[in-house]
Amino acid sequence: MGPNADEFFNESVKWREEFTLLREIMLGCHLTEELKWGVPCYTFQNKNIALIHGFKEYCALLFVNGSLLSDPKGILIRQSEHTQAARQARFTGVGEIMALEPVLKAYVQEAIEAEKAGLKVNFKSTAEYAIPEEFRERMENNPPLRNAFEALTPGRQRAYILYFSAPKQSKTREARIEKYMRRILDGKGLND
Repeated sequence: MGPNADEFFNESVKWREEFTLLREIMLGCHLTEELKWGVPCYTFQNKNIALIHGFKEYCALLFVNGSLLSDPKGILIRQSEHTQAARQARFTGVGEIMALEPVLKAYVQEAIEAEKAGLKVNFKSTAEYAIPEEFRERMENNPPLRNAFEALTPGRQRAYILYFSAPKQSKTREARIEKYMRRILDGKGLND
């Protein structure tokens, strides 16, 4: 058990019993426990396998590359429409976790085997995302902005494209672009 992760479990109130049981299952699968992104992360040979995290309505075991898993029981859920690799198993009580313990252990083993085999998720390329017209025009009229955007990592480019595309109104898209132009020019991602 990782000492940093102990703090997470000691401070958790809402899903304490569920988190404790998920932790036992993960450690029983001989994974290494670390604290990453503020939540317990379970790794195999330094590769992220799963995270435990809680939300208002449920707690979850998130398989980092869950899209590679076969999911014969149909328990894995995409967090959002833009999630490509990760999949969650969601729970609202200890009984649900106990009932699915053998399934969760099998999924962990499958995730470990996928890592051993070197399987990779086929991510959509940034070119497959539609760049909002307002941002495309801004880059056409501002070569340094275009160059800075193209120099960003694909993940950072996707984050900006999705963020700029989300509003329904053009003026809101324009405002977002204006607000984040300096960050793009500085080579920073949306959340850096």
